[in-house]
Amino acid sequence: MPSNAEIINNALDHIAAGYIFPRRAAEADRAVRARLAAGEYDALSGAAFCEAVTAHLQEACPDRHLRLLWQDEPRSAEPADEDTGMAAFLALMRAESQGIRRVERLDGNIGYLDVRWIPDAGEGAHAIGAAMELVAGTRALLLDLRECRGGLPSGAAMWCSYFFPDGGVHLNDVYERSTDSTRQYWTLPYLPAPRYLDRPVYVLTGATTFSGGEDVAYTLQAHGRAEVIGEVTRGGAHPTAHHPVTGHITVTVPTARTINPLTGTNWEGVGVRPDRTVPAEKALETAHEEAQRRPA
Repeated sequence: MPSNAEIINNALDHIAAGYIFPRRAAEADRAVRARLAAGEYDALSGAAFCEAVTAHLQEACPDRHLRLLWQDEPRSAEPADEDTGMAAFLALMRAESQGIRRVERLDGNIGYLDVRWIPDAGEGAHAIGAAMELVAGTRALLLDLRECRGGLPSGAAMWCSYFFPDGGVHLNDVYERSTDSTRQYWTLPYLPAPRYLDRPVYVLTGATTFSGGEDVAYTLQAHGRAEVIGEVTRGGAHPTAHHPVTGHITVTVPTARTINPLTGTNWEGVGVRPDRTVPAEKALETAHEEAQRRPA
């Protein structure tokens, strides 16, 4: 089993090589190495060690995606390639119905979608289309992202595409450090189900809403296409790579950043701020009541 010093050195090497902001990576490196030298990690192991290092990384470099993660079940410590990580995510999405937990028509002919993950656009297209087909005839839609824990930018763009008339809306850019390149995300010109246009959309958020879920909420809010109701979200806007450090420990390193073309920034560290702030457990009731009051 590697020592705590070896684990930290390995993790910090990955952060220095890949983190989207090199200067901040250097600051985090200095801060954690100073604590290591002071013996602050000597008595720690397992999950407690990972939690302490994560707290210190994020204290020096506020980024919710920059973490040391502990897994009780050991995994291969061999470097994971991008295809392996994507395959694991796609398998999770298949097991989770492409992130769609529930589709319902509420009183007053209000559509309701409970979305827990944002899938890959290719594999998730039919499931997203099926959900949108079921709510196509409603007069308002509640998109519940309160328990949405993340996902992919391509899936976020697909979800958002349903609320705009064509493929001509520039949704987001993602800048990648390793290639010094920017990928643009636009609404899709073709969708497998009817678009949801000219009707109110309410996005429900909570303190659990993260990453890909925040992408959908922030983008629809920035474009004035949805009203966000609930709590401020967690604040993770950086696409992230995962690097095994030991069989039980993985370091997650943000390698890219999202840039909204309207705001020029994103929700990193600050979260998506609701248009109407209510406790998360009240968000559904509040949005449903407002949707019912709107004229048909």
